[in-house]
Amino acid sequence: MSRLERLLGELESFYGRLPAPPTDPFTLFVWEVLSVHSPPRKRDAALGALKRVRALTPDAMSRVAQKKLEESVVLAGAYLEQRVRALRSGVDVFRRSPRLPAVIRGPLPAARRALEALPRMGEDGAYRMLLFAAGHLVLPVDVRLGRVARRLGYGGQQADLTRKARAIRNALSAELTGTLDAYRRAFVYLDHHGAATCTEGDPHCGVCPLLPDCPEGKARTLAGGQLK
Repeated sequence: MSRLERLLGELESFYGRLPAPPTDPFTLFVWEVLSVHSPPRKRDAALGALKRVRALTPDAMSRVAQKKLEESVVLAGAYLEQRVRALRSGVDVFRRSPRLPAVIRGPLPAARRALEALPRMGEDGAYRMLLFAAGHLVLPVDVRLGRVARRLGYGGQQADLTRKARAIRNALSAELTGTLDAYRRAFVYLDHHGAATCTEGDPHCGVCPLLPDCPEGKARTLAGGQLK
């Protein structure tokens, strides 16, 4: 068992079974739009409301009444107008490109190019789409996962953000078993840990199950919560 797999086991014991992002491409796109500036509780409430009004396919969302769409999406919090606009734009992309789900499951370069047409995705969202909806062995390195990995000593000290993400991705991938489940599990638990415990400004090192393996956590603890 690699160090990373052992750490993931500690996180799974600490948090219990965590839900993964959707694996249907359109539902995952909607999930991404609802996730921006929204806590998981509100995002999931909005996604559940869209499911209840049967608006989680491109054709169904194109037909749903504007009022019902807004009443569902507003449950995610602020930025209602921007979210609705992004969803409508994404619906158009999926309807114009019915082969999009098949394309993103194909060769990686073409898959990445195809995802550029979707609004509100960005690199992090594209990597999540490739991992969860398309089954590619890629590891999304968003801010939360990157922070946890860096504090645990993965990825070196590159200043450039793109190089830093690549270094973290390579270092973590080298310790995974090479299965889709392993990659998905790594993202889910490291990302959740970054949101719930290993936070940016005030990480909860005292309760963190990874503290014995975390150089930065140990330094914070010795310094009374402040890095030297």
